[in-house]
Amino acid sequence: MKIKRRDFLKAAAGGGALLAAQGPGQALARGEKKALPPNAKGILYDSTLCIGCQSCMVGCKKANNMPVESTERLQLWDNPRDLSGKTLNVIKKYENGAAARKDQATDGYSFVKRHCMHCIDPSCVTACPVSALTKDPETGVVAYNKDACIGCRYCQIACPFNIPKFQWDSPTPEIVKCQLCNHLLVKGGISACCSSCPTGASLFGPVELLLAEAKRRLTLTPGSYQDFPVSSIGAGFPPQFQSHQVATYVPHVYGENEVGGTQVLLMAGVGFNLLGMPDLPPDSFVKLADGIQYAIYKGMVYPLVVLGALIYMIRRGDDHFGKKE
Repeated sequence: MKIKRRDFLKAAAGGGALLAAQGPGQALARGEKKALPPNAKGILYDSTLCIGCQSCMVGCKKANNMPVESTERLQLWDNPRDLSGKTLNVIKKYENGAAARKDQATDGYSFVKRHCMHCIDPSCVTACPVSALTKDPETGVVAYNKDACIGCRYCQIACPFNIPKFQWDSPTPEIVKCQLCNHLLVKGGISACCSSCPTGASLFGPVELLLAEAKRRLTLTPGSYQDFPVSSIGAGFPPQFQSHQVATYVPHVYGENEVGGTQVLLMAGVGFNLLGMPDLPPDSFVKLADGIQYAIYKGMVYPLVVLGALIYMIRRGDDHFGKKE
């Protein structure tokens, strides 16, 4: 049977009326930003307060029973260069020119702390076909269940921050990522990296309070001395403060809006792109993917349009072959 383009378009046009009848209501609903979980916990990392001591890395390794990772042949001390199957949290350094002044882009240096961002609308959770990665409905912690994992590594591809790592050197490999020390949270504790930080560069607490604290810091006068909370903030945590000289901040809280928002927020004195943080859209990748699917399928209407066109052509073919020439 020879299908004419005119006939196919005619059949598809009938489905177009059904498509128009769907209305814009679903598209409007998809424009909404996913809300924070009711008891969302997170971390505010302030690069200007970080001294690069790596105490947070030591605390993380101890709390999560992670093995030593060394670039030295004798493996005498832990000095990972990046996140890996053995390292959940790492401090990295930006340097330019003479690297003479901290928190300065030209001839300066700065630190950045890398670990899971605990996205509000996490791509890794959506990409996982077996729910090995889940987002806690109360705290928002993105957790990993090794018993459910099938090793497909879709989470690695889906993560916009390149966080989940695979244990390539293990006979029983797992996905490795920061889980915000969830095992300590359930006992009333806080993330080990925050309790280990001596300057308050890593601050644990409710995400809403952390964001408010970040916004407060953006209003402070550079060069003045101010009190900064240490370790944790919020109800149930005893307040501790240290006085620090205020740096000149980049006027942006990284993670407030990136990919729908994250529960780990970053502040810095140099551009986040210099620190290796990706430039990401305000919509989550999950929402963007939903939008693409919605535009294509429109609630399965588009496939029905194509199916209707094919049925139409088949019936025309049957009529054609049933006629005597």
